[in-house]
This record gives sequence, C-alpha cells and structure tokens, in this order.
Amino acid sequence: MVRRASDGTFTIRIGEEEREVIGALAEQLRELLLSEQTEGLERLFPPGYANDPDRDQEYQQLTHDELLTKRLDSIDVVERTIEATSLTEDELNAWMGAVNDLRLVLGTRLDVTEDMDHIELDDERGYAYHLYQYLTYVLSEILEAVSTY
Repeated sequence: MVRRASDGTFTIRIGEEEREVIGALAEQLRELLLSEQTEGLERLFPPGYANDPDRDQEYQQLTHDELLTKRLDSIDVVERTIEATSLTEDELNAWMGAVNDLRLVLGTRLDVTEDMDHIELDDERGYAYHLYQYLTYVLSEILEAVSTY
C-alpha cells in the first residue's frame, strides 16, 4: 500500500473508495476539532497533570492551540494530497499524524481495549470498529514504509 521509492518519495496505492473514506473522515475530524465539543478528543489533548487540575489547566492553555494547529495542518495535507499517488516524506508524516488522530478519536468513542472482542459489522458499532481497524492497517503501512531505507 505505501512503499518508499528510490527517489525518497513514497508511493501510495489505495483505491478511490478508500481515498473517499479517508478524505471524509479527515473533514469530519476538522469539524470536530473546530467545534466546541470535547467528547472523544481526550486522547488528542491529553492531560499534562492528571492529579493537579490547576497545573493541568495552565498546561492545556499553553499547549492546546499548538496541538490544534498541528492537527489541522496534517488534515490540510491529507485533503490536499488525497488523490496523490506519490507523497514526500513530510506529506506522509502528515498523513501518519492525521490517520493516528482519527484512530484515537474512533478508539476513544468505541472504548477500544487490547482484550476486547471483535465487533461484527451488524453491531451498531460495527462500521466504526471496522474503520478503526482499517485506519490501524493504514497507519502500520505508513510506519513500515517510513522505517524502510
């Protein structure tokens, strides 16, 4: 799916339907990040001081905007390059960040754990769970390609 080319770029081979899904999810993530809603975003903006609310509030004030900008920039790259068959390393790193953010949000909403049972498609959470699994696969392919020299 993702392979390092001899010129240092990365070839990405995914179907049109998969590109549409990733693009739509990226758009939904942007909308969620820009909304006032915080449910499901806990893993994207983790506490710096879980046992000290005052220090954690200060930490969040210092880091939230920077983290948000980084995440939105990654989404911009994904949306701009969703039809591309070749990506630079910086573009692929942005894809990695956006795909991981999508996984974290879905995983949080599904309450994914290492020991949970497989969720079937006919379950009300089935489609989201299978998207989570697909994004996990995409992320692993990106990581493998980046680590291959």
